[in-house]
Amino acid sequence: MSGRDPHEHGRTVTTLELLYDLVFVVAIGQAANQFAHLVSEGHFIAATAAFLFAMFAVMWTWVNFSWFSSAFDTDDWPQRLATMVQMVGVTVIGLGLPAEFRSIDSGESIDIRIVVAGYVVIRAAMVFQWLRAARQSPQYRATCLTYAYAIVIAQIGWVAVTWVHLAWTEALWAGVALLAFELAVPYLAETRHRSTPWHAHHIAERYGGLLIIALGEGVVGTVASLSAVVQEQGWTLDAALVAVAGMGLTFGMWWSYFLISTAEILHVRRQLAFKWAYCSMLLFAAIAATGAGLHVAALVIAHEAHISPVAAVLALTIPVAVYVIGLYVLYSVLYREVHRFHLVLLLVTALVLIAAPALAASGVSMTTCLLVVMIAPAVNVIGYEVYGYRHVAAALDRALGL
Repeated sequence: MSGRDPHEHGRTVTTLELLYDLVFVVAIGQAANQFAHLVSEGHFIAATAAFLFAMFAVMWTWVNFSWFSSAFDTDDWPQRLATMVQMVGVTVIGLGLPAEFRSIDSGESIDIRIVVAGYVVIRAAMVFQWLRAARQSPQYRATCLTYAYAIVIAQIGWVAVTWVHLAWTEALWAGVALLAFELAVPYLAETRHRSTPWHAHHIAERYGGLLIIALGEGVVGTVASLSAVVQEQGWTLDAALVAVAGMGLTFGMWWSYFLISTAEILHVRRQLAFKWAYCSMLLFAAIAATGAGLHVAALVIAHEAHISPVAAVLALTIPVAVYVIGLYVLYSVLYREVHRFHLVLLLVTALVLIAAPALAASGVSMTTCLLVVMIAPAVNVIGYEVYGYRHVAAALDRALGL
């Protein structure tokens, strides 16, 4: 485990990493499903708080595994067994999410015992991995030990939060402090000591894979909406339009993300990795929330929700807005510029997203509102294909110093 070559030609995602990603399909789906349930009941604040905590727990484990594997993956039997242990931990986190959502919704003490148990299992395997890398990679020893010691400290903090019965607000502040500590560790480890040899093209491909997993919630939400329409009205034109709206929205979000050339820039400007990676976490949470928003729309169509159509449309438009804004933030982080054409596209997208709940308030059907929301990511795609590709190509050359 001496460290991979960050300039290795043809580095791609391994089958072990793809297998590891499978458990996140379940974990992200569980978080989105619980989020949709609380939103449909009108418990917006509790739903948002529980969802953000759940998505951090899920995504942070994926982030740590992926960056470590990009730098030190040996694909030998200890690496494989440690990965299996982490997969078990992610599964446990998924099982603990319903209790976490219920406890936060109750407004009393927060029950995150099962989630923390799964998280500790995952992080214990990561400590083993970092210690192994520290022993076998003398040049990265200080960096690896920083990760290992910090993970142990964080786990002691999380276990303490579960043992001490804190009030909702006290647990919230304790959790925020621990989240801040967890987010600070990679920056401190990678900047104060020798940076680990992660591979830019490999890590960009890994993040693209996680995005596709998160977009799976859009497919699930589309199926739920379509089923609700079919049960309510049968196989009608509305059913076909719901399918077009859901799949079109999911497809547009996928298309928009891959318009940005990430790997090439990270390869030459590795210092941008922190901003890019942390912004991406919010982006993926917005994607999962979009799938949940489609599920909420299905519950409203099936008359199983206790919120208005306007609230249901907002449950979809808000995460889509966060996603679109996040894309432009990622672009500005990587290319280090803000173009006037992007401001125009953002304005048009904003008008589209504002129109959807306005139409719902005026009594327009949910199906039509979903079709309007579908246009939002399409604005960016059309803008790129008509004019933006020239601008992006020139910006990429400037970023790469060509």
